[in-house]
Amino acid sequence: MQAVKAVRQNYHPTEEVLSLLEDFRCMVNDCIRIGLKENLTSMKSLSVKAYRQLSAYDVPTCYRLTAISRAAGILRNYRKELKKRGRSAKVPYVTRPSLTDCYGFRVVHRLVRLPIRNGEYAFIVLNDHTLCTISGHTPRSLTLTANGLSISYSKEIAEIDPVGSIGIDRNLDNVTTADSNGNILRHDLSRATEIRARCRETKSHFKRNDARVRRVLYGKYGRIQRNRVGWILHNVSASIVRRAKEKRFGIVMENIRGIRRLYRKGNGQGNEYRSRLNSWSFYELQRQIEYKAKCEGIPV
Repeated sequence: MQAVKAVRQNYHPTEEVLSLLEDFRCMVNDCIRIGLKENLTSMKSLSVKAYRQLSAYDVPTCYRLTAISRAAGILRNYRKELKKRGRSAKVPYVTRPSLTDCYGFRVVHRLVRLPIRNGEYAFIVLNDHTLCTISGHTPRSLTLTANGLSISYSKEIAEIDPVGSIGIDRNLDNVTTADSNGNILRHDLSRATEIRARCRETKSHFKRNDARVRRVLYGKYGRIQRNRVGWILHNVSASIVRRAKEKRFGIVMENIRGIRRLYRKGNGQGNEYRSRLNSWSFYELQRQIEYKAKCEGIPV
């Protein structure tokens, strides 16, 4: 079984790289516009219509295919939202500069070589953690943002034949696990709930009517909350997967998709109660457990 993982690091982009990210963003938006206008539903039909029009951008041709692929994925998600929400679905438009490449980039020693134009390249230095992680594996794709770099790679995993199972019950303040041997373990998540409440209260004190300052402030405390809560969930999910691997157990999780419908406005619940429940990161914990278990060959 093959598992795909990614490693991320920060970097300082040059003007050439920033210009390339902006061109790629515009290419994706052009593909989205063409797809909406022509009512295209597949990557093949979008490629036929958009490939030649993207020649107006002075970038290597390898980026045309990845821009079309990304636009096709965005259009696919938009059509799902359209069926689900009707006219209230937001028309897609990419605002943040980014780039995805799986054809032209190369990892050379400590450097990532990225084609800018024909015969011209940009080089990004990889740190020790990234080099150690991808060592012995073949890089599959590269994703760049204005301040981050992510390299995905694949590796072969031997799947475990489980002799039992671990059941996971996700709650707001804790995660409770029970295995086939009758052992019950409770992981405390009250600190994550407290962090969300503290960040929410801090943002509620902002009174200045300035969208630019509000964007900076909300972004700052959003990052603080995401990083701190993510670290707590990482430790819990890693502990559960490690225990399942040691005992050769499979993992079973309840399906609580759509639970947020219970906490909508107008249900007779207070603002504080609804805000606490709607900030519950139940799917993030599931996502972390699933990808970590897959990397260890544990069925979920």
